[in-house]
Amino acid sequence: MSLCSFSSLATTTFPNFRRFKLSAVMASTVTTTKVHPAVIVGGGRVGKALQGMGDGQDVLVRRGDSIPLDFDGPILVCTRNDDLDSVLQTTPLSRWNDLVFFQNGMLEPWLESKGLKDGNQVLAYFAVSKLGESPIDGKTDTNPEGLTAAYGKWSLAVAERLQAGGLSCKVLDKEAFERQMLEKLIWICSVMLVGARHGGIPVGVVEKEFRSELCSLIAELASAAASEKGVTFEEAMEERLCAYSRAVAHFPTAVKEFKWRNGWFYSLFEKATAQGKPDPCPLHTQWLKELKIV
Repeated sequence: MSLCSFSSLATTTFPNFRRFKLSAVMASTVTTTKVHPAVIVGGGRVGKALQGMGDGQDVLVRRGDSIPLDFDGPILVCTRNDDLDSVLQTTPLSRWNDLVFFQNGMLEPWLESKGLKDGNQVLAYFAVSKLGESPIDGKTDTNPEGLTAAYGKWSLAVAERLQAGGLSCKVLDKEAFERQMLEKLIWICSVMLVGARHGGIPVGVVEKEFRSELCSLIAELASAAASEKGVTFEEAMEERLCAYSRAVAHFPTAVKEFKWRNGWFYSLFEKATAQGKPDPCPLHTQWLKELKIV
């Protein structure tokens, strides 16, 4: 999808699009500028794929190596979430605002603790099956324009790079990005937990054979997230997330990176318990305990 079409897309996807006019204007400028060279942290599947979308001027930095101080451009962080502290330690403080985080999960508490409340983030709805293979865009039958989104000072540069690699990317403001971040968090926490309950079956089998369980958990986590963060989600979330499950049907399921994913929803249970309130996520808590994850 050409990013020039973001305006027409947004009016369909977000009824209150007037709030996103600035993002639409910004996105409309993406098609003519060449890909901005970047430092890429992490030489795994995503890091290598992003490097392949550049023009040969990128600097690939392995985990633990220092980030160049004199390189003008975004720093694309493609490591595991648990490696983020070490990435900051090897990045000059003056470059922290150039870091672009591609990680899944709830990064907000960690970003805020590091003074990066408005840090650059990307919701990567694309898959790289094996090292060196071309990424596959996570377009779905409910969102054929694509779901990948970027936020922050380097969002346009990220969108340009992804477009050069044949992928879609929306440029969003903070409010819209937070909603989509929470929606993806809900997807990964729900589909992985339901799949793990049934032996680690693929995502597509979860959606096809255990859709009722999946949608019940999606609705529960969406309600809890909306209450905790004070956001209002667009309608038909269950259908959107089931559609994405069909698009990545081959993915295996497992509850991973608990601190960054399901752990955030479990913390809502702990907070409610401490305040003498009902668990906002009873199914989620029950199934975590059933699997002896908590």
